[in-house]
Parts: sequence; C-alpha cells; structure tokens
Amino acid sequence: MTEIVRVQHVSKTFHDKKAVNDVSFSIKKGEVVAILGPNGAGKTTTISMMLGLMHPTNGDLKLFGLDPSDKKVREKIGTMLQEVSVMNGLKVKELLELIRNYYPNPLSLKELIQLTGLTETDLKTRAEKLSGGQKRRLSFALALSGNPDLIIFDEPTVGMDITSRNRFWKTINQLADQGKTIIFTTHYLQEADDVAERILLFHNGSIIEDGTPAEIKARIAKQAVSFATDDPIHSLEKLNKHAVVTNIYQKNNRVIVQTEDTDAVLALLFEEKVGARQIQIENGKLDEAFEQLTNEHQEAM
Repeated sequence: MTEIVRVQHVSKTFHDKKAVNDVSFSIKKGEVVAILGPNGAGKTTTISMMLGLMHPTNGDLKLFGLDPSDKKVREKIGTMLQEVSVMNGLKVKELLELIRNYYPNPLSLKELIQLTGLTETDLKTRAEKLSGGQKRRLSFALALSGNPDLIIFDEPTVGMDITSRNRFWKTINQLADQGKTIIFTTHYLQEADDVAERILLFHNGSIIEDGTPAEIKARIAKQAVSFATDDPIHSLEKLNKHAVVTNIYQKNNRVIVQTEDTDAVLALLFEEKVGARQIQIENGKLDEAFEQLTNEHQEAM
C-alpha cells in the first residue's frame, strides 16, 4: 500500500518549549485517521507542519515522498481548518470557480454541490454575508475543490448542527470508499469512534497510543454486560460470587457487570436464572480510554 504521510522523529520547539516531541508515524493510502488529544497536546502543530505552514525544529516530514511545501504536494491535498477565512466581495460560486482553477483536475461544481450540500442560496451569497453554517459548507467545498488525494480536517464539525454533521460524515465515508486518505482532529470522541479506522492519541507533544478504536478500547476501557431485572438485589448476590465478575453494581434500574469475558457473563445470566432482560454488551467507551490513558501519562511525568 502506498505511503502518503511519513513523519520521522519530528519535534517542534517554541521558546524552549516542545509542542511536538520526537513524533514518528506513517499513514497509508486510503486510511481514515483521527488525531486526538487534549488542548495543547500537539495536534494542531503537527497538522500545521504536515501542511507546510510550519517547519519541524528537528526530524523529517514527507507527503507523497516530497516536502509538504512542494507544489506537487499542494495539488494533491485539501484542507478544512477551524477558522474559515475567505475573500469578501465574491459570491460562493465565484469563490469555488476561482479555487477550482488552481488545480489540474478539479471536481466539477455539480460534484461539489452533491458532496457538501451547498444550496442555490449559498452559491449566490457573498462571502461576508454567510452564516456560520454556510461558512462551514463553503470551507468543506473549498477543501474538496481540487479533487485531493489527501484531505486534512481540523475540528471540521465545530458549529455544525446534527443534520449537517451527519451529512458531513456520510460524505467522508464516501470519499474514503473512493480511496481518499483522510486525517482529522476532533473533540467529539464519538465521531472518532464511529468514523476512524485508526487513532493517533497525542499527549504533551507525544503519541501515547496508535491503534484502531476497538484496540484502544479493548486495552484500556472496561467491558460490561448490563441488564434489567425485577429483583436486582438477588442478581447482585448470585453473580458477585463468580470469579469472572470483576465488579457489579446497580445503576438507573439496571445491573452492570464489569468483566474481561462478556461471553462468560452472558452464560451466567441464564445459568443463575436472574431474570435478565434487555441485555446489552458494553465494550468500553473511547472517552473512558482517552481519560485513563492521558491520566496515566500525566501521573508518570
């Protein structure tokens, strides 16, 4: 598989403070990768270096085997940053036509409308008159204008309503199916869990985890089986004596059984005849893993 991004021992220092500290990773063609981490973890600095907006203090960073500032690289990437800044005085349609003409193989205006949900009203509106939602749609369309092979999004759904957010991720899935390589940051961990094939978790300028959402949750977050029952006290007493049960408690009229073997607990529910119904398996949540990992690394410093 073709390597699209290669980062080797990259560091970035500002006034003797390392914002990014000896980071290494590679991203292959067609991967959908989420870069996560608390504020100040080094996410945006890393993306800025990938875009050629900053240069590493140390280390080597390549996109498509070239320096990020190379014209051939710029023709292959699209970017949607948190802050949307466009030229006033031009209508959305005029802006899109202008940006499309900078690229050798741009998407058509019709394709951009289909992918981003831009309306006729949007296209006729001048940049300075755009609402927040219209600006996000325009920014998305500008990122896709050049038909990029690599698309980088920094907090793309901030300010989007639920409908717009759902449409955005549906489009991202379509682009991924076409073999586009997609990198995004987000504070909405459920988005990363739902969309990303791989997560790079940053903390204090370093990568502390690199894996699929399922791998990260399985290593860190607790698995559990929950169920409703008419006699929760009886269930607690019957199940708590089994070694496979790590912890058991009642919450919101449901019994929660934490375990490392959910299959074994499911079998126990029927063997012990606790009257379990509405059974659910919880394989851990990404926010729990995120919190535990960052806390562990903070304590280790």
